[in-house]
Amino acid sequence: MTARRTSSQSLQSIAGASVFALGLLLLFVNLDGVAAQVSTMVCTPAEAPGMLAAIGLAGLHALQAYTFNHDGFLSSLMRILVSFWPVILILLGAVLLQNVFRGLSAARGTNAGSSAAGER
Repeated sequence: MTARRTSSQSLQSIAGASVFALGLLLLFVNLDGVAAQVSTMVCTPAEAPGMLAAIGLAGLHALQAYTFNHDGFLSSLMRILVSFWPVILILLGAVLLQNVFRGLSAARGTNAGSSAAGER
């Protein structure tokens, strides 16, 4: 029974780590593409000091679109949210890895308790 549980936890930890890593990879690829698009739209490199002003103006443009064109704003918002779908993979991987980290912390607590008892 213990071997089955260990095997199940091992598969769960491998699946969790894989999903987590895939989610991070896809998220960074998407963010790299978004940064390139912003850089091209603003016509300045991403490190330029005027980037903060450009982001502020983009925020004002978004507020204007929300005020006067709800459909266009909601469509743009949906595209932004869809571009961050890898975050769901990251959360799923973290949930799968949650039991692994609990097991590690419980094992540390047990080992610390047994070594402290052995020293006395």
